Amino acid sequence: MGLLALQSVLAHFRLSLSDLADQILRVAVMAAVLWFIARPVINLRVRHLAPTLLIGLAVFAIWIAPDLLFKGYRHYWLFDNALVPKAATTLSIDGVMSRPVLALRMIRAVVIVPIVEELFWRAWLMRWLISPAFEKVPLGAYQATAFWLCALLFASEHGAYWDVGFIAGVIYNWWMIRTRSLGDLILAHAVTNACLSAYVIAAGKWEYWL
Repeated sequence: MGLLALQSVLAHFRLSLSDLADQILRVAVMAAVLWFIARPVINLRVRHLAPTLLIGLAVFAIWIAPDLLFKGYRHYWLFDNALVPKAATTLSIDGVMSRPVLALRMIRAVVIVPIVEELFWRAWLMRWLISPAFEKVPLGAYQATAFWLCALLFASEHGAYWDVGFIAGVIYNWWMIRTRSLGDLILAHAVTNACLSAYVIAAGKWEYWL
């Protein structure tokens, strides 16, 4: 949230960070927060390796399928309107040509984002929606309102990709309920993002990197 606020302040004064500086700042700040604050509650132990890997691959396939199957899919009004900005990358032309920028963007997507998002969505929010005393709620506890609201909010975070974001949220929520394992969710999310990052760079589909 602080980084988003910084962007707004810089934009107000018609200033901006270079893509490289922006990526360095994001990786450094998020890594520091995880290491110094969140580390005690991060559990990377994976209990169901094979199915977790398959789920990560399946979510990746679901994520890109509509755009491969239906030409101009993201230009339909449901995904490009006053409320939902069109799918476009935040990287500049110079940024997508810079190997250091792409490397840092991949590190964010594959290493940092899965930990941050799974801590927030499945390890905290889905439990907090069941009870504000969320630490007393076991990981993977099911309550219908918490399940679907968490999936909807997860979808809203992904802008023009809200439809596949919702499906991904449902799948990740379900896998948390089945495994009750933060490590499995982090790995599944990391596999999805690793495949998507490789696809973005190989195919030049920069719009997936919002």
